[in-house]
Amino acid sequence: MTATLLGIHHVTAIAGDPQRNVEFYAGTLGLRLVKITVNFDDPGTYHLYYGDEVGHPGTILTFFPWPGAPRGRRGTGQVTVTAFAIPRGAAGYWADRLKGPGVEVEGPSERFGEPVLALRDPDGLALELIAGESTGAGAPWAGGPVEAEAAIRGFHSVTLTEAAAEATTQFVGDLMGFAPVACEGDRQRFRISVAGASGPGGLVDVLSRPDSPRGMVAVGTVHHVAWRIAAADGQRAWRRDLDEAGVEVTPIVDRRYFHSIYFREPGGVLFEIATDPPGFTIDEPRERLGARLQLPAWLEPARAQIEERLPPLRPVTAS
Repeated sequence: MTATLLGIHHVTAIAGDPQRNVEFYAGTLGLRLVKITVNFDDPGTYHLYYGDEVGHPGTILTFFPWPGAPRGRRGTGQVTVTAFAIPRGAAGYWADRLKGPGVEVEGPSERFGEPVLALRDPDGLALELIAGESTGAGAPWAGGPVEAEAAIRGFHSVTLTEAAAEATTQFVGDLMGFAPVACEGDRQRFRISVAGASGPGGLVDVLSRPDSPRGMVAVGTVHHVAWRIAAADGQRAWRRDLDEAGVEVTPIVDRRYFHSIYFREPGGVLFEIATDPPGFTIDEPRERLGARLQLPAWLEPARAQIEERLPPLRPVTAS
């Protein structure tokens, strides 16, 4: 491919109750709610963005909350685990912190020589906190509820669970340029080439599960994972190259805070390539990120109707 990808840009998942989602991610995990907007394709539901102090690419976890929707099923053809990077030595802090709100935590166990804490959010979404070399590059939320020395630094990796893992490993390795770096049992790890060991979200694991059921996307599952590209010209080159390789890829879509293209890898996981710019400060200053519902210009005339349909939301404020 023409332009090199830089790591994970964001992960988007499905939630149930939006207030419970805010309290867990901004309160318990200490991520900053950097943007409150709506699903541009379904303005009757929120689109919530969490990240570091300013929402740097590589730190952003986003949610579509659908109150009352059914639980999904984790399985093949999905991102089944989203892993955050925490500083080396911070696993004990997080194990103690998560006991307070009653979060069930497994571990720390060890994977590829790194301590791993496994947990679920209130909707059952599978998360990991990994303390190791890939510490991310995020700037912790100043004044947030988690001590800066132990705070989440961004993504560590995602796990793709596949029924036919070989097709996926060939796709991410040969077509997308991810380098295989390690293998443990039925798990193969790839590194996005320029991100390096310490880059934000520079790792992806492919887990072989040929006998597992197909996943079903709904509450408590990941909808898609997005990969970073530095600029629009690189994204256009990727779109051209994917099309020439016979991969069905969407036109470029304006998501306001970045531009996106979407396609599926052979196992069915929805991939996105998203630009780093323009970022989350285009409609709110840094100090006011996440303070108010933000709408694109074409939805602004319907603000009153949209706000009436959305449930009330109380953001977690910095201490």
